[in-house]
Amino acid sequence: MQKAKIVCTLGPSSQDETTIRNMMIAGMDVARLNFSHGTHDGHAAIISILRKLSSELDKPITILQDLQGPKLRVGVLPDEGIPLTTGQTVILTQMEETLPDMQGILIPMEMPDLTLCVHPGSRILLDDGHLEMEVLDVKDRVVEAKVTLGGVLLSHKGVNLPGIHIDIPGFTEKDREDLEFGLQMGIDMVAISFVRTADDVEMVRKTIQQLTPDQPATPIIAKLELPEAIENLVDIINAADGVIVARGDLGVETSPAAVPIIQKEIISTANKHAKIVIIATQMLDSMIHNPRPTRAEASDVANAIFDGTDAVMLSGETASGSYPVESVRMMASIIAEAESHFEPWGHCDIATEANFRDDAVSMTRAARELARDRDAACITIFTQTGKTALLMSKVRPDVPIYAFTPRQSTYQRMGMYWGVEPFLVPFAFTVEEMLIILEKALLSSTPIKPGQQVVVISGFPVGEFRTPNLALLHTIEHKK
Repeated sequence: MQKAKIVCTLGPSSQDETTIRNMMIAGMDVARLNFSHGTHDGHAAIISILRKLSSELDKPITILQDLQGPKLRVGVLPDEGIPLTTGQTVILTQMEETLPDMQGILIPMEMPDLTLCVHPGSRILLDDGHLEMEVLDVKDRVVEAKVTLGGVLLSHKGVNLPGIHIDIPGFTEKDREDLEFGLQMGIDMVAISFVRTADDVEMVRKTIQQLTPDQPATPIIAKLELPEAIENLVDIINAADGVIVARGDLGVETSPAAVPIIQKEIISTANKHAKIVIIATQMLDSMIHNPRPTRAEASDVANAIFDGTDAVMLSGETASGSYPVESVRMMASIIAEAESHFEPWGHCDIATEANFRDDAVSMTRAARELARDRDAACITIFTQTGKTALLMSKVRPDVPIYAFTPRQSTYQRMGMYWGVEPFLVPFAFTVEEMLIILEKALLSSTPIKPGQQVVVISGFPVGEFRTPNLALLHTIEHKK
């Protein structure tokens, strides 16, 4: 099992049961549902398939709901798109009717108050920067622009306005409706877009509490795609449960040259604060159309692993590409190869800064050192919320981490955690019951053999809801 987890975006290429099954077998750990596309009925059908296959394959799959946010997009164009040539004049408008007094191709925009955001000389980038325009004039209802980088423009492609602050809410009414649906369907985590400050995260957290007051808080993953988010990085990481490094929009909003440095900064900061970090966008982009990645893409994935990311994400490769299963298999292969050389090249000693006096943090560090000192075969954790499993993953032990929980929601959520293999087990009320459950699971489902020592982390008294305070060195007994 690779330790870094694989997040796969599901879409037209990967929404049937056979393909999803094969992706899970190939190494998919997290299924990302992109709510910028699709319908609630369509997403519900995919969630049903994921839960069914997770049970059949005895493999936890974390379902990550990705809310659209106030994504700025092109409106509806002909199916074949429209060709734009350098030097051409175009008219950008929120109005769908033609404007006979204007000269140029009319492009509808799905974004509020475009005319209030830009001015002559402003740059407008479309489709992740593949096309570019310069604003010539701003009139009452439209923006006149000149194409400075041409290409074919398709419907609903993203729009970026580098250097321009857009004063629109990051959490829309559509997001609230989608979030309510996702929570009803039992999604495991939610990703939010267009995050600029910690307040954006807190707004969504309060909404989750309002919608599901009697349930444990659903973890929030903040997508970092704007320069303002990087300026407020520590505050956002403290407010959220994890972050996604959205390199596509970051590269457009800042510059491609800055993205590698920003990526390293985010990974380091998230790890120091014991928060999940996911690297996203164009990791194996060429595999959308080809059965193999470029050497540069393979190096990109490996370097993210060496830098200490918890997970890497496939987007178009699995959502709309021609080789979704092969992309997952290739990603798993690159991760495994990188992790086999982690000792000389990787950042493997992550010391958390946040809550450094927390008992759980101290227990996980002690467990790592005990496993090293006694050459233990693994570290096992009994947890109800999954917090200790996440902290254990963040200290990056040299041995496997097996996390045992009686809670279905925690079992599913731990599929995201680096190096953690979750087990859904009965509730234990005593140390003796806990060790019986542990031995049965380890001997039947892992390489652990009788006579090997394992480190056990738990709260004591066993069965109570409390911070872990018990570290036990246990020798696996021979089968009777």
